[in-house]
Amino acid sequence: MTVQDIRSVYFVGAGGIGMSALVRYFLRKGYAVGGYDKTPTPLTARLAEEGAQLHFAEGVEKIPAPFRDAAHCMVVYTPAIPAAHAELAWFRAQGFEVLKRAQVLGWITSRERALCVAGTHGKTTTSTMAAHILHQGHVGCNAFLGGISKNYGTNCLLSDASPWAVIEADEFDRSFHHLRPYASVITAVDADHLDIYGTEEAYLESFAHYTSLVSHALIIHEGLRLAPRPAPGVALLTYGRASGDYHAEDIRVGGGELVFDFVSPSGIVRDVPLGVPVRINVENAVAAMALAQLAGATDDELRQGIATFAGVDRRFDFKVKTPRMVFLSDYGHHPAEIEQCVRSVRELYPDKKIAAIFQPHLYTRTRDFHAEFARALSLLDAVYLCDIYPAREQPIPGVSSRLILDQLRPAMERHLIHKEDIPAVARRRDFDVLISLGAGDIEDYVPRVAEILSQS
Repeated sequence: MTVQDIRSVYFVGAGGIGMSALVRYFLRKGYAVGGYDKTPTPLTARLAEEGAQLHFAEGVEKIPAPFRDAAHCMVVYTPAIPAAHAELAWFRAQGFEVLKRAQVLGWITSRERALCVAGTHGKTTTSTMAAHILHQGHVGCNAFLGGISKNYGTNCLLSDASPWAVIEADEFDRSFHHLRPYASVITAVDADHLDIYGTEEAYLESFAHYTSLVSHALIIHEGLRLAPRPAPGVALLTYGRASGDYHAEDIRVGGGELVFDFVSPSGIVRDVPLGVPVRINVENAVAAMALAQLAGATDDELRQGIATFAGVDRRFDFKVKTPRMVFLSDYGHHPAEIEQCVRSVRELYPDKKIAAIFQPHLYTRTRDFHAEFARALSLLDAVYLCDIYPAREQPIPGVSSRLILDQLRPAMERHLIHKEDIPAVARRRDFDVLISLGAGDIEDYVPRVAEILSQS
């Protein structure tokens, strides 16, 4: 099937954050778009309003007529969908072109200059920052993001004129191997997805292979356990908070603001105000500015873009912020992410009682990293541990949230709860600052918790 043959695109797993960006891309390009997802959400409701034909009960009979012609319909799926899924199996049996989401992104990046952000954590904020800098400046961009930009209320930015595309490069299932980046940032390589990779060495090798796919410039965070393999002629650069080819100098914090100077091989951009003023975002901003500078953003555009960056939903996302109570939501589901989040909150509120409600994500991740989770969560004053969110997995005997609970700092407050108990935790108000942590359906409880805590 050629591009000219495609009249419709069907998504199996349409409501995922990465998949939904592609749904929006093909809607914008004028294709008929439909799909399946397991659960209706506010995001799928918005996709339906934008024109996507979605349903939430698995079944071949649910597939609308425009998506039943194998000669003119492309099917896109996420690896989170099991191979035995009835609709996916039917499309394959009928001879449809069935592609992973990453393969479609690879097709897009092969036609545009792709600025990609890879890494265990930090990639969503960094890619969204880079996209905002370019979008609000003269360069422009298309963008396929792993979170909802608070500046634009979407995870997909589209331009009919710009040759640049900002892509969040996902290492799950080696998806980023389908990309062909013009330039890429790598933020972190802390081991993850060991259910896929098996060992930390295999995980690192996957990133090393990814570095060989970059065609122009590779920008790696200083100190990573990574042996990059850039192709001949590809520039290899580093970045960091205080050192590297790209870094920050003269960081000033006070009065609710954070300002720094951006240092790059091209010179210094002075007095950059950080729109979301927490230290965790300084390195993200440095990496985003590096990519945007490579694409041609001016010094003023770099400064203005970072100053006006409003953040990403579920990334250090303040929901309540009063003199008496603070509540924020964060997507953190890896120990390193959680540690960074908690340390940033502690820096902002050093004398406050800080608690977190954490929903572990995946049985395998809990099995592999329960000790690391406990160390990160022990930086808090109190922890409420929910049951594990299984996502695509079946339970593993002996693996539960208690594995983490039993290794927490003995002197701290620790509780095992069910997610249905979350509103009751909020009503007790036994904290000054509360963080909602996790990548599962804990987010469904955030509006109710915010409502309860706003009444204090």
